[in-house]
Amino acid sequence: MKKRFEEELTRVFGADRILYNEPMKNHTTFRVGGEVEYFLMPSSVEEIQAAINLFREYAVPFMAVGNGSNLLVGDKGLEGAVLHLGKNFCEIRVQGMKVSAQAGALLSVIANRAAKEALTGLEFAAGIPGSLGGAITMNAGAYGGEMKQIVKTVCVLTEDGQVQTISNEEMEFGYRHSIIPGRKLLVLSAELDLKQGDAESICSTMQELARRRREKQPLEYGSAGSTFKRPEGYFAGKLIMDAGLAGFQIGGARVSEKHCGFVINAGGATAQDVVDVMEHVKKTVMEKFSVVLEPEVKLAGRF
Repeated sequence: MKKRFEEELTRVFGADRILYNEPMKNHTTFRVGGEVEYFLMPSSVEEIQAAINLFREYAVPFMAVGNGSNLLVGDKGLEGAVLHLGKNFCEIRVQGMKVSAQAGALLSVIANRAAKEALTGLEFAAGIPGSLGGAITMNAGAYGGEMKQIVKTVCVLTEDGQVQTISNEEMEFGYRHSIIPGRKLLVLSAELDLKQGDAESICSTMQELARRRREKQPLEYGSAGSTFKRPEGYFAGKLIMDAGLAGFQIGGARVSEKHCGFVINAGGATAQDVVDVMEHVKKTVMEKFSVVLEPEVKLAGRF
């Protein structure tokens, strides 16, 4: 059965776009995570559909991963397969003030392409390390901007393998929320609705936001960005700092002194180290301030 499955996979992807027993630490910005048995790199919607059909036929669990910027994979790895929507699925097209991009395109690359075309609206995303698919799934945002402001339509693959187009309104965007996870949809691409602007002004704004990121965020370390969602009426980083947790460390995982909202891989961290730090932070903040911190980072696999 396994041999037959692998033969079928090879027919779909060829031998050069399948990695076996691939360490997920190579594909997450936390730089931790165990192996996944099959790491697949599709280059078309048809390949994604074919792969998912095989997963169903052979009862192989799978998940789609972009840049891995909001993902913590357990030390014991992932069961089954990963569909990596990355460099083979990242086409960007510009037509007037519309930017269309596949899910694997990095937000930073899309933002820079928009800037070259003097299109404004995506400046906030230039420093976000994620890909378009993940950004839409969680309605990523920064510096007053968020994806809901610029997304016109989203092309998705449904659970039964059908391609559908969803409007901005139907996406039900909220704070770090969309309908994608709940309906088990897979983002394939999106059309962004930008506005004509001044190229020099756009670049200046992007440079200023990049400077602010470098000053305030521990970009030199592996992390998933903001580890916790913003509790209503509070800021997670300030709560953690006020709880006296700046620099708190277990193993190689540490609460960043530069920005307490970030749990970082200070060197040699395991996924369990990160989880243990997160749990201690949640418990301490609850005890001191009666505020529940909800993780923004997604946990996957076996810990």
